[in-house]
Amino acid sequence: MSDTNPFDNDEGEFSVLRNAEGQYSLWPDFAPIPEGWQVVHEGSRRDCLDYVELHWTDMRPNSLIAAMGGDGRG
Repeated sequence: MSDTNPFDNDEGEFSVLRNAEGQYSLWPDFAPIPEGWQVVHEGSRRDCLDYVELHWTDMRPNSLIAAMGGDGRG
């Protein structure tokens, strides 16, 4: 029996989640959305990964960006 990680399923449907700190997460559609996160994009795994790559250009949490005098865009 082979255990498959649902986060690695290329055939699955996913959501991209974002939290208040501007951090992103790839989330399988069947799993409940954790508190503090909101859906910002939905699609295939590849589509969601592309979305994250395009939009998450600064890995620092928004609070750190603000503390360092940055603009806070995630």
